[in-house]
Amino acid sequence: MTSVASSVDLTVGHDPHSPKPKLDHSFDIRALLAFLGVMACGLGFTAFSIWSDLRESGAPVTTYLPFVLLGVALLIALGFEFVNGFHDTANAVATVIYTHSLPAPVAVVWSGVWNFLGVMASTGAVAFGIVSLLPVELILQVGSSAGFAMVFALLIAAIIWNLGTWWLGLPASSSHTLIGSIIGVGVANALMRGRDGTSGVDWGKATEIGYSLLFSPIVGFVAAALLLLSMKLLVHKPELYQEPKGQNPPPWWIRGLLVLTCTGVSFAHGSNDGQKGMGLIMLILIGTVPTSYALNRALPASHVAAFASASEAASKVVEGKAEGYRVLGDPRPAVMQFISRHELNEGTYPSLAALMRDIAKEIETYGSISKIPFAAVGNTRNDIYLVSEALRFLVKDKDAELTDNDKKILKNYKDQIDQATKFIPTWVKIAVAIALGLGTMIGWKRIVVTVGEKIGKQHLTYGQGASAELVAMSTIAAADMYGLPVSTTHVLSSGVAGTMAANGSGVQMGTIRNLLMAWVMTLPCAILLSGGLYFALNHILGLFAR
Repeated sequence: MTSVASSVDLTVGHDPHSPKPKLDHSFDIRALLAFLGVMACGLGFTAFSIWSDLRESGAPVTTYLPFVLLGVALLIALGFEFVNGFHDTANAVATVIYTHSLPAPVAVVWSGVWNFLGVMASTGAVAFGIVSLLPVELILQVGSSAGFAMVFALLIAAIIWNLGTWWLGLPASSSHTLIGSIIGVGVANALMRGRDGTSGVDWGKATEIGYSLLFSPIVGFVAAALLLLSMKLLVHKPELYQEPKGQNPPPWWIRGLLVLTCTGVSFAHGSNDGQKGMGLIMLILIGTVPTSYALNRALPASHVAAFASASEAASKVVEGKAEGYRVLGDPRPAVMQFISRHELNEGTYPSLAALMRDIAKEIETYGSISKIPFAAVGNTRNDIYLVSEALRFLVKDKDAELTDNDKKILKNYKDQIDQATKFIPTWVKIAVAIALGLGTMIGWKRIVVTVGEKIGKQHLTYGQGASAELVAMSTIAAADMYGLPVSTTHVLSSGVAGTMAANGSGVQMGTIRNLLMAWVMTLPCAILLSGGLYFALNHILGLFAR
C-alpha cells in the first residue's frame, strides 16, 4: 500500500548513490480510496455504536440538539488524534527510512498499523490522568455550555499549535500542547469566576506531568548517547557507525532491530498518546448522553459485594476522623472546596463521610450500577467523582494524619468506585485507534526530514538509529505503565541529538535552537490559545443556552 501523503512525484533526478532516502512517490488512487474507505467505516462504526448504546440503555430522546453537539465534539476530538498521528509519525519512522531499513510508504503504513494496535492495548490510566487536570466544577457540569466550551477550546487550541509546528517542520510535543491547553482553560475559568488564576489547575498533578515532560528529553539524550557508546565497545562493526552506502539496506540483524524498534515506538506511541483523546471523548459522552456513559453499566454483579466490603472499611476510617460531626446541609461544597484548595477543615471529613454513605445507600438500594435510574445517574456519577478526587488528595495530605493501613483501605475503596466512572468503551478505543492510525499515514515528510537530516551534521547511521529508537521505545513504554504522558517527539529527537554528540557527528545548532524554542514556547502559547478560545466560546455557547 502506498502512502497517501504524496500526491506528486518530486523525486525526478534522485541520486541512487546518495544516502538520502526517496521520500516522494507518485499518486496512487487505490491508496486514497482505501484511506477514505477506512475513514468512512470508522465514522460509521462510531455513529452506530452510540446509537446501539442509547438503544440498549433505553434512555428517552427528547431533543436532538445534544447529538448535534456530540457529533461536532467527537469530530474535533478525533481530528486532534488524527493530527497527533501525522505530527508524531516521524518519531517512529525517521530512523528506519534514513537507514534504508524500510521504504518510506511501507514504514508509515507499518507505523500506522502498530499505532492502531497500541491504542487498542492501552489501559486508560493516562486518559484519566489527563482528565484529572481539568477544573473539578467543569467536569461536574461538562454537559453545560461552559463544559462544552472547555472541551472545544482545549482541543482546537491543541490542533492549531500542532498544525503550526508541523507546517514549520518542528517536532514539537503533542503531549506538551494538550497539557498547556488544559492549563489555559483552568486558568481562564478561575479568572472568569473571580478567583486567582492559579486556583483553576491541579498544580500537583500538573507538576508531576511536567516533570515527566521535562526529564524525558534529557533521558532520551543521555541514554541514547550511552547506548551508542556501549554498542561501539561491544559490537566492532565499523559499517554500523558510518552513513549508509547509497540506498543499500543495513545488515539483516541491524535491519531487524531497527524495524523492531520502529514497531515498538509506534505501539508505545499509540498506547500513550491515543489515551489523551479517549479521556476527552469520555467527557464529551458524559456531557451529552450521561444516561449511557456517566456510569459503567457493564460492571458484573460481583462488584457490588466487593464494593460493599470496601465501602464499610473506608467509611469507618473517614467517620473516625469526622469526630462525631454531622452535615446538616449539602456535603458537596465542602468536598469541592477541599479538592480545589487542598486544605483540610472541620467540614471535610463529615462531608466526605456523608457522600460516601449516600453512594453506598444508592448502590445497595438498586442492587447494581446498571439499575440506577436515568434521572439519578448524573448525580451519582458526580458524587463518585468528588469522593474519588477527594481521596486522591487525602492520602497524600500530611495533615490528614492517616496511617499506612488507613491509606491502603481508602485506596482500595477508591479503586472500587473508580470502576464505575473510569472506563473506556471498546468502540471509543477503536475510533481513536483508526484516527491515530490513519493520521500516521499522511503529512509525515516535513518532520521526518527534520529528524533525519537537520539535527545532526552528518547522515544518520545504523547504530544511531537503533540507539535512539530503543531508548524512545523503552521510555514511552515505562511511562505508559505509570500513567504518565511523556513526549514521544522529545524523547526521539533528543535521542538522535544524543547519538550525534556521542558519535562525534556534530549537531546543527540552528535546528537545536528551533527545537528548544518550540519546546519552550509550546506551553505558554497553548495556554494563551486555549484560554482565549475558552473565554470566547463560553460567551458564544452561553448565548445559545439562554
